[in-house]
Amino acid sequence: MAAHGDAAAATAQYVPSPEEQRRREVRRRQARKHTTIAAVSTVVVLGALAAIVVMSPGWARVQQTFFDVNYAVEVLPAVAKGLLLNIKLTIIGSVAIAALGLTLALVRTSSAAPLAPFRVLATVYVDVFRGVPTLLVILLVGFGVPALRLTGITTSVVVLGTTAVVLTYSAYVAEVLRSGILSVHPSQTAAARSLGLTSAQTLRYVVLPQGIRRVIPPLMNDFVSLLKDTGLISVLGVVDAIRAAQIESSKTFNYTPYVVAAILFLLLTIPLTRVTDRVLATSIARQNSQASP
Repeated sequence: MAAHGDAAAATAQYVPSPEEQRRREVRRRQARKHTTIAAVSTVVVLGALAAIVVMSPGWARVQQTFFDVNYAVEVLPAVAKGLLLNIKLTIIGSVAIAALGLTLALVRTSSAAPLAPFRVLATVYVDVFRGVPTLLVILLVGFGVPALRLTGITTSVVVLGTTAVVLTYSAYVAEVLRSGILSVHPSQTAAARSLGLTSAQTLRYVVLPQGIRRVIPPLMNDFVSLLKDTGLISVLGVVDAIRAAQIESSKTFNYTPYVVAAILFLLLTIPLTRVTDRVLATSIARQNSQASP
């Protein structure tokens, strides 16, 4: 305790040398200079782009067709109601994707002999759904499943569209999770087994926590993409934000509703993207601190 108190007192009495104060002042001036240059260049570039758009010959027509403020206020409730469906489908789909993706990742990383056929099936699943465009999967599932006329299988376009998105994104998430699991050094597994943990316990308490923690940033990127791609199910007739904007635009041949839908999606995705960047920066800083001597 005495040593701790002496260290605290020494820290409180510390006064930087003149040379250190000069260095700090130089760094502050350089930081202010860089900030000023960045701000000026940003204003110049954005101002030039805005001037090009506003001074273009067709700007008046574009403004009337895409940026009608009064019409935007009129259609906002309908588009916002459709966006709520996108949010609900994103939440529901995220849970299903997490479960299916983790299962696929565990199967593909397993070395158990009895699981060999399941590893083959999981590999085929990932290859197929990563290779086929999401829109095609939605069309095939949305129109193909009802055509089978199977008893007990729903024909709801909302359910089928969400199922198609889940099938596609599960393949991507499975590969992200698999890379996280494989990034855990084998010595971690060996240490856990030497302590008496079973294979299942090692996977649950040692490998998965580390592996998932390392791939949180790419998983969050997939979540942002999922929020946007739920709009693809509008091709099946689901009245989400995009479909609602399309309905409103067809009434007047004014495309302002599409801009409204785009703005609403941006209001959701930009904060999520910034959070993802922050998580990624924190993860990189943590890894660097662990790697430093």
